[in-house]
Amino acid sequence: MAMKAAAVLLRRTTNLHHRALSTCATEKPYHHHDYNPDHVYLKPTPFIGSFLKDDTPKNPKEAYRKLALLRRDYDKQVKVIRKEFIEELNLKQLEKARKDEASKAELLRLREERKKLKAAAAVVRAAERKASDEEFRLTLAKEKAEKLKYWRRRQNAIEKKKIKKRELICQQSAQWIAEEKLEPKILEAVMDSKVL
Repeated sequence: MAMKAAAVLLRRTTNLHHRALSTCATEKPYHHHDYNPDHVYLKPTPFIGSFLKDDTPKNPKEAYRKLALLRRDYDKQVKVIRKEFIEELNLKQLEKARKDEASKAELLRLREERKKLKAAAAVVRAAERKASDEEFRLTLAKEKAEKLKYWRRRQNAIEKKKIKKRELICQQSAQWIAEEKLEPKILEAVMDSKVL
């Protein structure tokens, strides 16, 4: 009876394993994050169905012992596979960290280059601004000199007009009459209109 129960239990576990393997083999593997198409899958384990391949044990103790040996070997293999999986994950994390570090270094280098280019552009703009300020200053100085020249010419012209006016006044003043001689001259002019 115990032997039948062990055989039924073993058949059920192997059937479950076969069903799981058959569904895994028929379905397309899909992983959300890191699906690697180059992944190499392990071959089916030799433990599945191995209990039934050999001749069936005669007594339950031998069946349990054989089953325990199979489980122990299976656990060892699973432990090795888990270690490999953990190592693979660690390698992936290290690779990702290295790539992240490299991208950070690249971003830092690009940022430094942008800063240098901005500084160079600022120097060029400052030189252009200085040149335009100098040109503007020269233009202002030239305009100022032209205005000063124009102002001097105008002042000279005004002075010449004043001098001419003074000379004219001096010439006219030579014909002017003093106040004490003014009354007799008026009387004379009234009497003799030809003189005027």
